Amino acid sequence: MPLLTSLLVLLVSARLFGGLFAKYKQPAIVGEIVAGILLGPAVLGFVHPTPALQGISDLAMFLVVSSAGLEMNLKAVIKTIRGKGLVIAFWGFVIPFWAGVGVGVAFNLDLMRTIFLGLCISITALPVAVRIMDSFKMLDTDIARYCIVTAIVNDVVALLVLGVILCLPDGGISVAVVARAVLVTGGKLIIFAALVWSFGWFLAVLERRGIAVHRIVERMVAIFGSDALFGIMITLVLVFASISEMLGFSFVIGAFFGALLINKELFLASRYAELERTMTSVSGGFLAPLFFASLGLEFNLAKMQSPAFIATVLVVSILAKILAGWLGGMLIKLPQAEAWGIGFILNGRGIMELVIASIALTHNFIGQGFFSTLVLMGVTTTVLAPLLFKKFVHPKLAPLQK
Repeated sequence: MPLLTSLLVLLVSARLFGGLFAKYKQPAIVGEIVAGILLGPAVLGFVHPTPALQGISDLAMFLVVSSAGLEMNLKAVIKTIRGKGLVIAFWGFVIPFWAGVGVGVAFNLDLMRTIFLGLCISITALPVAVRIMDSFKMLDTDIARYCIVTAIVNDVVALLVLGVILCLPDGGISVAVVARAVLVTGGKLIIFAALVWSFGWFLAVLERRGIAVHRIVERMVAIFGSDALFGIMITLVLVFASISEMLGFSFVIGAFFGALLINKELFLASRYAELERTMTSVSGGFLAPLFFASLGLEFNLAKMQSPAFIATVLVVSILAKILAGWLGGMLIKLPQAEAWGIGFILNGRGIMELVIASIALTHNFIGQGFFSTLVLMGVTTTVLAPLLFKKFVHPKLAPLQK
């Protein structure tokens, strides 16, 4: 099917199914993923994953994450990372990772497949967590900040481990070789963190010296027109996303922090509201449904592994994340409802888990059957995350938001 026809079919179906699910008071994201499953190789076979569709999906993911970063407050996120958020992030990675390793050992998997299973189970997709929280109008809440901080930390740690694995030579592996790979990957992470901090520090210095950055933005808008506002923001975010990618990490991390640095002080209130409306229209109205429908396309039932292994992976991946989120929430003394809610949201693995799995497949660390099992896990947990949150948590949290 031609690319534009595929996009048309995916977009229309995603919006229809998303609207249908929303009509029956279910999150639209679930309907969008189901649309992709039905249209993809698993059921009807009308649309197949292609490099072109993957590129558009990456663009969608970029804008979804950028939109989230734009809506969140940098100081609040930093406060969460420095404070109790790291407790949830720690358990949110450690418990699922070792649960995955345990499954690998139980089914006699080799070392690489065991490690990649642990990494994929420990992942929480930042775009999925953002979209779920946004669908419940909860992006500016503590539970959203804890979920997003955990997703960021978990993804960064998983990508750090992945970077270490990819830096290992094809020959024998020794302690010295692993240590060198850890230092190289850790150094890249420090460089990126330093760049993000430096930009934030520069903006803070300008603010302290009484330099109104928004006036500079206004001048650029006056010269290039109101459309330049969106272009300025995208350019800045692209810079951070590109740096993140060049250093060997996912562009998602860079895009989020780049948008997060664009706080309201950089714009007049009316301009900032205009920018948010533009981002919402482009992302929520067009690219986000395509992104979640594309997740469903990756599902392929014909290439699954043994039923016992599939069932074990699904059960362990779901329970491990819920337990990790709940335990982390309890340790920082959150209400029961919020603790369970964090566990449910962290289950949304989505595209980040597929990124790790795709890299493992490309480098022949895993086979097609194992890859398909990981895809099933990613799609299933992404679908379940908003459903479980809506069923068991949101009714208890809704009165607290009023």
